[in-house]
Amino acid sequence: MDKSFSPADIEQQIYANWEKLGAFAPSGHGKPYSIVIPPPNVTGTLHMGHAFQDTIMDALTRYHRMRGHDTLWQPGTDHAGIATQMVVERQLNAEGKTRLDLGRDAFIERVWSWKAQSGGLISNQLRRLGASVDWSRDRFTMDPQLSSAVTAVFVRLYREGLIYRGKRLVNWDPALKTALSDLEVAAHEEQGSLWHLRYPLADGSGSLVVATTRPETMLGDTAVAVHPEDERYRSWVGRRLRLPLTGREVPIIADTYVDPAFGSGCVKITPAHDFNDYEVGQRHHLSMINIFTPEAKLNEEVPAPYRGLDRFEARKRVLEDLQSAGFLERTEDHKLMVPRGDRSGVVLEPLLTDQWFVKIQPLADPAIRAVEEGRIRFVPDNWSKVYFDWMRNIKDWCISRQLWWGHRIPAWYDAQGNQYVGVDEADARRAHKLPDGVPLRQDEDVLDTWFSSALWPFSTQGWPQDTRSLRTYYPTSVLVTGFDIIFFWVARMIMMGLKFAGDVPFREVYVHGLIRDHDGQKMSKSKGNVIDPLDIVDGITLERLLAKRTTGLMQPQMKPAIEKATRKQFPQGIAAFGTDALRLTFASLATQSRDLRFDMARVDGYRNFCNKLWNATRYVLMNVEGHSLEEAGAEFSLADRWIRSQLADALRKVEAGFADYRLDTVATALYEFTWNDFCDWYLELSKAALQSESASQGAKRGARLTLVRTLEALLRALHPVAPFITEELWQRVAPAAGCAGASIMMAPFPAVDSPRSDEGAVHDMRWVMDFILGVRQIRGEMDIAPSRKIDVLLQGATAADRARLAEHGAYLTRLAGVNPPRVLEPMETAPISAIALVGSLEILVPMAGLIDPVAELDRLGKRRLKAEADLKKIDGKLGNAEFMANAPAEVVVKDQARAAELRTEIAQLQAQHARVEAMRAR
Repeated sequence: MDKSFSPADIEQQIYANWEKLGAFAPSGHGKPYSIVIPPPNVTGTLHMGHAFQDTIMDALTRYHRMRGHDTLWQPGTDHAGIATQMVVERQLNAEGKTRLDLGRDAFIERVWSWKAQSGGLISNQLRRLGASVDWSRDRFTMDPQLSSAVTAVFVRLYREGLIYRGKRLVNWDPALKTALSDLEVAAHEEQGSLWHLRYPLADGSGSLVVATTRPETMLGDTAVAVHPEDERYRSWVGRRLRLPLTGREVPIIADTYVDPAFGSGCVKITPAHDFNDYEVGQRHHLSMINIFTPEAKLNEEVPAPYRGLDRFEARKRVLEDLQSAGFLERTEDHKLMVPRGDRSGVVLEPLLTDQWFVKIQPLADPAIRAVEEGRIRFVPDNWSKVYFDWMRNIKDWCISRQLWWGHRIPAWYDAQGNQYVGVDEADARRAHKLPDGVPLRQDEDVLDTWFSSALWPFSTQGWPQDTRSLRTYYPTSVLVTGFDIIFFWVARMIMMGLKFAGDVPFREVYVHGLIRDHDGQKMSKSKGNVIDPLDIVDGITLERLLAKRTTGLMQPQMKPAIEKATRKQFPQGIAAFGTDALRLTFASLATQSRDLRFDMARVDGYRNFCNKLWNATRYVLMNVEGHSLEEAGAEFSLADRWIRSQLADALRKVEAGFADYRLDTVATALYEFTWNDFCDWYLELSKAALQSESASQGAKRGARLTLVRTLEALLRALHPVAPFITEELWQRVAPAAGCAGASIMMAPFPAVDSPRSDEGAVHDMRWVMDFILGVRQIRGEMDIAPSRKIDVLLQGATAADRARLAEHGAYLTRLAGVNPPRVLEPMETAPISAIALVGSLEILVPMAGLIDPVAELDRLGKRRLKAEADLKKIDGKLGNAEFMANAPAEVVVKDQARAAELRTEIAQLQAQHARVEAMRAR
């Protein structure tokens, strides 16, 4: 083996071999276990959130594959309608063209061409991250089979009356010229103004004042509303106002929507450009005047001076004219929530347009019951409350988008505007008994991207055909997702799965937190804190990192600040850490917290962990190669029994962690066992047999067997979270352990040998370790070189202490660097010594010739102060009646025992202090 671990030398070669073996395909036997990947948008690359999520899914997949399950991790990408069209349109704009220059068919061909060029980027990233998806089943939401599923669902919902077309108010994006669902709206508080406008009564006898944040929309007002119980205006209801600048008259109406305590208590009603006003308009049968074009310019419905103006230019002109005419009462600063498109960033307008909608309540009710009845479990459970809150207040879903890229709506129109729906034009004609001679044109709109994504768990398995894959891997076992798309995707998959596949789409929903930067900030291009996961794997120079972070900024003025922050955080760029260190870091972050801080120091720690595992393997192989590993004649020592017990305990924690979706527990258990138990302790303990001339051949064989078997099992346990290094090392270790195979991922996950720990071995080894640590502590505090052999005396030894000393003394002399310890006789006076405690046993290191009495007195004083402080804290709890009444009994008992230990320690420290004082006095 090479002396050091170099991830770049092994990772891509190992992955290629896995693919060559077909190791990612379902086995076809065992209990099915399936996961669908949340399909990333084909537009981009995988970010840290994707890499985190994919690590979780891959770890689960590898774990269940090794448990013998028939495992499928379904890959694929999403066509991402708006995002993809924006990318290709920007390319055209750079060439001085628009999509209109190409026409629809040519533009769609251009998008497919772009997808063919860039679509492989994501699959390459997934391979680099070790994702064990079944590439033979790779799917794209615009694949012919998936597209046919989308069409089938639309047609069936339409024919059942659950899809309809109507003129409704929608969130309109003037930049993209398309409707957006409520979930695609990013609303943030911004500083604006509140304008108070005076509307005169038509008979000239008075006026009312209304307040608005969008004064240009007053040109589309069709009423002013007051609260029916507002005494100030009760007599005004039914009278008419003259709308300034327009000459139109509008009624004063009464509606409970109005808050009489806000402003003047009078509200202008613009049903075509405000969602609340729309509802008021429906209740009062008000006319709806749409004053905007799709580009958010003012149309022919407004007076001539304002026609063709952009909405914000119109706002300035309207305010100027109102001021001149004496209708602008006053202006106030005002903070308000401004809705912007989550893709374009422009301010959205509520706009009255013809759109397609899903009548959602009949689909939502069964989806609510599925979670209520426990057929779907959210992990953590609190997310089910969020799900219920949204589902019980759900509104009809606007599914049409005014785009060219996507699933075109399967509806056709004749010259009179009658609509005909079918899987294709011929089917639409047959369904409506329409003769072939009647010309039809297809609807120009496409479906919301989330419509096809909602079918993902079953459309990827061949639905609407009754395939073996659908019967085997649907419902899936778990959905792994961030909380930010519970409504976009999770809820809609549940609704569609129940409706069309006849069952829930997954049994459990594991909702993980979102990866933030080291300061807890959201990672975004505009903040300049985005990290490409492959830059952590491969490393990147500072110059290249600066270029990646500052190229294509929406706000170029942010460049200096981003460069400064980047230079401060990564003055030398980012080192190459390898995939396994990154994956182990992600696993350790997978707590149930909502926000997860990513820190490069943790990645560095796990790179060190990989190096330690590599070096441990070198030690094991050097000590087992060329030796017989037959079990016959092997003698297993205390250390051998202890490490097997510790491994079993770690495996129990790992199994519990996977069952509870706590990969942080998995990572911690494996880290602590590997670093602390196996490397720091057992490898050193094994030298007591392997490097001792007095040890029997049976003891040596037992140590070698334990070394190689423990390491081999550890590599299998680590494989789901660190697949590359474990594969590389397992191929070297497994033959010695007698379990070689084509790949570690085809080997079984290590089983727990016994449901209980070897308590005897654990207690004895704890005694040995505490003894060694006690001596090491004295060495450190007294600055005694590790290479110097020292004498040790034992005082207060019990029969158990004497037995352990006799049986395990070899560990003490080797690892503590001491001469064989001697037990003081009951009446023997101990020399002045440094002291450490193992329970009631005093470990004495005679100080004559070893220590500076003044320094030792200082050390003892500090230890006593700490012990006294700890005792005061525990006594405070034990003296607190509320604590004693509410604390679990085992906690109280533990604290009482600790208090007794501290009193003993303080007494011994005081005695030792007196001995050192006597030594100094001499």
